[in-house]
Amino acid sequence: MTEITVRPLAQSDNAEWRRLWTAYLTFYETKLPDEVYDVTWKRLFTPGEFEPKGFIATLDGKAVGLTHYLYHRSCWSEKNNCYLQDLFADPEMRGKGIGAALIEAVRQEAGKIGVKNVYWMTHETNATARRLYDHVARRTGFIEYDLL
Repeated sequence: MTEITVRPLAQSDNAEWRRLWTAYLTFYETKLPDEVYDVTWKRLFTPGEFEPKGFIATLDGKAVGLTHYLYHRSCWSEKNNCYLQDLFADPEMRGKGIGAALIEAVRQEAGKIGVKNVYWMTHETNATARRLYDHVARRTGFIEYDLL
């Protein structure tokens, strides 16, 4: 197997980003209007401390995974926290280290600015992802609630 390459998203990645993000949303049985795709893509390239950022993973020159992450303030630290919001690898590529490489890229990028807390969540039924997460991170035990 060739080496996985993880790099920041580039404007030229739009079609592959859209394909991967659509597959991620489909996995979670979600659809978003084109306007959300457009504004998200724009935000990924908008400078600013709290704007979302993204990485894409390639294998043999083919886009096979993506992640979005963002920084936010915390009342528990002087430094920001980093929320890894979306993480996806093409289903046929799972188990090849793509998810771990994307997580590590976010950890390293956050570390460059002194951020130590990189966190994320997944659905309790996502057994494949949870095997990876249990290997690369610690489970906090917190339970999420929302007001949707």
